[in-house]
Amino acid sequence: MKHYLATLLVCASAMAAEFNQTGTFLDPESAGPDYADQGEYVNDWGGAQVIALGQDKFRLVIYEGGLPGAGWNGERRPEMEGKREGDQIVFAPAEGGFKHSLAKGVMKTVTSDGMEYRMEKTQRKSPTMGAKPPPKAIVLFDGSNTDAWANAHVDEKRKLVAAGTKTKKSFTNFTMHCEFLLPFKPAGRGQDRGNSGVYLQDRYEVQVLDSFGLKGENNECGGLYSQARPSVNMCFPPLTWQTYDIDFTSAKFDDAGKKIKPAIVTVKHNGVIIHDKYELKDKTGGGKPEGPSGGAIQLQGHGNPVFYRNVWIVEK
Repeated sequence: MKHYLATLLVCASAMAAEFNQTGTFLDPESAGPDYADQGEYVNDWGGAQVIALGQDKFRLVIYEGGLPGAGWNGERRPEMEGKREGDQIVFAPAEGGFKHSLAKGVMKTVTSDGMEYRMEKTQRKSPTMGAKPPPKAIVLFDGSNTDAWANAHVDEKRKLVAAGTKTKKSFTNFTMHCEFLLPFKPAGRGQDRGNSGVYLQDRYEVQVLDSFGLKGENNECGGLYSQARPSVNMCFPPLTWQTYDIDFTSAKFDDAGKKIKPAIVTVKHNGVIIHDKYELKDKTGGGKPEGPSGGAIQLQGHGNPVFYRNVWIVEK
């Protein structure tokens, strides 16, 4: 009996370890050491992003001048793969013979001639985080109720609304603010890594996705889906609250129903403009066809536990 119980404990431990490598995590406390090492690092020269890929594997991206949206010169972004070896993560030698390693929140770089440089871990916060709705705003979600939404699901413990709902009211021209949280899915890839989206008028999608450390394409976080990539990838690490601040002007149609002016959108991601007065060519993805009437705000559900809070809108 003792042997049987011991075997069960070993199996349970192995299953837990496997889940920690391939599961979906919603809070940093349970996300394990890979999440603790993932993140952003800086020094006076520039910045780096470390992306966890599951099973003790990582990717390192280096930025000269600073992090994206905070000093990076927008030019080269060398990437290299790494793996956990004992109490540190060792990355493949970079061009020029540079060697990078990470341990205890410090990124160490050793040059080919033996010079050593360090980067310390940092955690950025959006300057519009917690923005309060102005007097004329319509509060769509503040944690108290979901009266503004159809078929909404709420995490009662944390007072967050889950992706997979749309507003009952239609909107035409507006500015809006929302905050979103992406899950940590280290084994996920591409669109499987925390997929959602904020649909404007139920027509035009501003993509929501864990694109931390990626190049920033039109189907990644901040992209106007299938139409325009963000000018800079401002995606923070998963399990970090992020913000969208959006200004939207509806398309205009003549009396015959012909479009005479495209919809225009400006998007700030974590306080940085990533689309500036962009003219939308047409609806995006699965959005409803363009037309003269307004439409709902949709927080797209895509089978991933993505959550939103502090959602409000001001009609123009």
